[in-house]
Amino acid sequence: MDDYASLSHTRWECKYHVVFIPKYRRKVFYSQIYKGLSPIFVDLARHKEYRIETGSLQPDHVHMLINIPPKYSVAQVIGYIKGKSAIYIARTYGKKMRNFIGEHFWARGYFVSTIGKDEDAIREYIQRQEREDQRLDQLNLIP
Repeated sequence: MDDYASLSHTRWECKYHVVFIPKYRRKVFYSQIYKGLSPIFVDLARHKEYRIETGSLQPDHVHMLINIPPKYSVAQVIGYIKGKSAIYIARTYGKKMRNFIGEHFWARGYFVSTIGKDEDAIREYIQRQEREDQRLDQLNLIP
């Protein structure tokens, strides 16, 4: 029971694997700013009651393992994360970058999967994802 979080009348464990992408997968632009997004995501989680267990920011997508209280829907939390981070990106980089698309930085949809007994496998997948993407990029450089 120690692994469970609690609210005033509830004990819970609701973990989700979430993946979302920047609009049009703009690798060139996103790769310039994605490393600065990690503290933003953590700060947004601190303001609400959810917790980012682990994550991986890739040049064209974001992986997260999020622990969300049952009183919030996944759509609410992802909408909050994407909305507030897009505002931050617009304020920080919008005037400095050419072809910036304003506060509509993230693509509309996202992938979400509930996590049960496979939590360790999901954590390993998220951490391994960056190495795999680098390996694939190296293969693309070979003619």
